[in-house]
Amino acid sequence: MTTAEATREEQRPATPRRSWGPAVARLRGGETGRIFGALVILCLAFSILRPHAFPTSGNIVNIASDAAVLLVLAVGATYVILTAGIDLSVSGVLVFSGVISAKVMAALGGQSAGVLLLGLLAGLVAGLLWGLVNGVLVAKARIPALIVTLGTLGASQGAALLITGGVDVRDVPFNLVMSVGSGTVAGVPWLVVIALLVAAAGGVVLWQTRFGRYTYAAGSNPEALRRTGVATSRHLIKVYALAGLLAGLAGYLSLARFATTTLSGHSTDNLQTIAAVVIGGTSLFGGRGTMIGTIIGVFIPTVLQNGFVVLGVQPFWQQIAVGVVLIVAVYLDQMRRAARDRP
Repeated sequence: MTTAEATREEQRPATPRRSWGPAVARLRGGETGRIFGALVILCLAFSILRPHAFPTSGNIVNIASDAAVLLVLAVGATYVILTAGIDLSVSGVLVFSGVISAKVMAALGGQSAGVLLLGLLAGLVAGLLWGLVNGVLVAKARIPALIVTLGTLGASQGAALLITGGVDVRDVPFNLVMSVGSGTVAGVPWLVVIALLVAAAGGVVLWQTRFGRYTYAAGSNPEALRRTGVATSRHLIKVYALAGLLAGLAGYLSLARFATTTLSGHSTDNLQTIAAVVIGGTSLFGGRGTMIGTIIGVFIPTVLQNGFVVLGVQPFWQQIAVGVVLIVAVYLDQMRRAARDRP
């Protein structure tokens, strides 16, 4: 190795230890542990208030199924927010991808596995393309992520409405609904299994690979990352493309769960996704967060929504509660940053 190569290697961001010990320690006694404790208290409160409705096995499965699509979105959002970015377009991309997937499967006809796989591929490609648009505009055109993703949110939703004429596509293959949408494996819904596999893969990549290391560095010290020879703009494009790809998968899963494109049913998904990630401990300022925290954070808005329904409270209160929790989480994050930066 030459002297220049050795110098570049020394400057590279430190590789995380190849152990899950630090993550488990956070879960036991750190910030993630407190978030988990808050989730447990929330579940206990609803269980005490409605002991014959909330803690039932059927309702627990329902909560997990509701959280599945949100978790897939949150995995991609975790990567984006770790780079100090934001992606407001996920709900629109989800709807658009679901529409494309449904249209492709309807055009092909039939109930075969091949048709279902082609529908999945179409949804993934549609989501990936929107993610690439976001990434290129943020990384290359230097347009703020807030503006870019707000624009693509409107564009993707509008495109979905144009394609469908504003009418939900209901010609969804029955096999997709019965297998992925409502099927189970060992009593666990396939939706939940798929979402957990996505989260596990996202956590491994984030914690154990160079891609994850660069993602943390892009949010904490992008200039240092650039000086090590890493193409930061290319990495940002990959991160936004990943978020778009997972939004495409979420669109396909939503299609399987509801047997329709639910054009107007995802208006708050972007708020819930960002709230789940931030509540889970990922800093909006980038560079800090874990996938374990995101998994726990996803269940807080989902449990709130389900609990309000069980209690007979108007569901609009759930949006207010999630908004308040999001503001509090960001405020606490700012206080932690200020305390850390204080001499």
